[in-house]
Amino acid sequence: MLAAAALGRDAEPARLTADDGMTLHAVSGEILDVSPHLIIVEDDEGVERRLVIAPWATAWHGEPVPPADLPIGAHVVIRALRAGTVVERIWANITRMTGIILSVTGRQDLTVELDAGPHRGRRTIVIPYRSSGRIRVRHPQLEPGYLFDAIGLMDGGAATACIPATSQPPYRAKAVPPSPPAYRGVQSKISGAAAWADFPEHGVTYPMLEEADAGCGMTGVSCAGLPYLAIGSTLFVRNVCDGRANALPIVGCGCIAGRFCDRCLECGTSPRGRLVELSATAYVELGGDLVKGCFNARVGLG
Repeated sequence: MLAAAALGRDAEPARLTADDGMTLHAVSGEILDVSPHLIIVEDDEGVERRLVIAPWATAWHGEPVPPADLPIGAHVVIRALRAGTVVERIWANITRMTGIILSVTGRQDLTVELDAGPHRGRRTIVIPYRSSGRIRVRHPQLEPGYLFDAIGLMDGGAATACIPATSQPPYRAKAVPPSPPAYRGVQSKISGAAAWADFPEHGVTYPMLEEADAGCGMTGVSCAGLPYLAIGSTLFVRNVCDGRANALPIVGCGCIAGRFCDRCLECGTSPRGRLVELSATAYVELGGDLVKGCFNARVGLG
C-alpha cells in the first residue's frame, strides 16, 4: 500500500475480466491406483481423489508413456477438466533443476552440483549418458559458474536430468546483462517469460525483492527491468499464449530465475528475461506444459 501511494499505483490487486480465460484445474498428489480409464490419487492435503482418464489423455514419466503405465506411488501433477474430474495430462515424478553449476564430475554419467540459491540450497543431479548429448547441445558450458536448467525425474530421492529446459545463457551467472529502466508507474504490465520451479506453496517466486524481506543475498537481479516488490504482494500473471490469467501471491525469492536473460519461444518470441517462477500447480492452471518449461507471460499489479 505504501509503494502504491508513493508511485501513484492502484493499491487494489489486479482484477480478472471477462476477457481473461478461466484457469484449468490442477491436482498434485501420489498415485494409489491407475488403470486405462481411472486414476486414484491421494492429493497433497491427504484427500483421496478418483479421476476419469480421458481417451485422449497423455502422460510423461521421463518420456511419453500411456497413463496406465505410470508406477503406483509416483508423485503426479495432473491437468484436469470438468471441475477437476477428467484427466487430460499427467506428469509423473517430474522435477526441474535450475541453478549455478558448482562442479561437474564423471565421464559418461555426469554428476553436477548446483547452487539453487540461499533459499533452496545446493542440489546434486545426474545427467545420464543417454541424455548428455541432448543436454550438451543446449548447455555447451558444463563448467562452474555457468547457469543450468533442465527437466527430469525424481527417483528414490535422486534427481536425473532428461531434457534441457532452455538454452544455456552464454554469460556466467555473475555477469548478467544490465536491465532496461525499471517500471516507473507508466507501464502497467511487463512482458517476458514465466517458468516453473519445485516449491510447495501455490504462487510465484519473484527476482526483485529486498534482501532483508526475502532473506536472500542473491536477490535484486533481473534483466527484465522489473520493479521491487514485497513477499505477499499479489501479482497478476497472464499466459499470453492462450489468454488464461490469475492473481497469485509472491511467496519467495526467484533469485536464480532473475539471472536468465533468455526468451520463451511458445506462440512467438517473448522479450528477454524471466519475470516469475510459478509453482507447478499454478503453472498448469494457467495452461503451461511442465515439459516445455515456459510460456510467454505478462505480469503486473493492476
